[in-house]
Amino acid sequence: MPATLGFTIPQGPELIIILGIVVLLFGAKKLPELGSSIGRTITNFKKGVNEGQEEAAAESDDDAGPSGEVTSESPQTESDARDGSS
Repeated sequence: MPATLGFTIPQGPELIIILGIVVLLFGAKKLPELGSSIGRTITNFKKGVNEGQEEAAAESDDDAGPSGEVTSESPQTESDARDGSS
């Protein structure tokens, strides 16, 4: 038997009890404000994650050459400097 913590998603009567406790703690008038605040927080978090992914993609595109391969600029050696090639 696999070891589990025994936690499941609350269903039926458990969910009703949890919702009742939430209403008692916050009050019926505060619940819409609380829900709205949580929604804004989730939206801002998703927006931040997307911006971070876009920045990371832009940085990786800057490091990639025309063929998509990552290029590294090597310093010019003395023999290259004498030959005039770079």
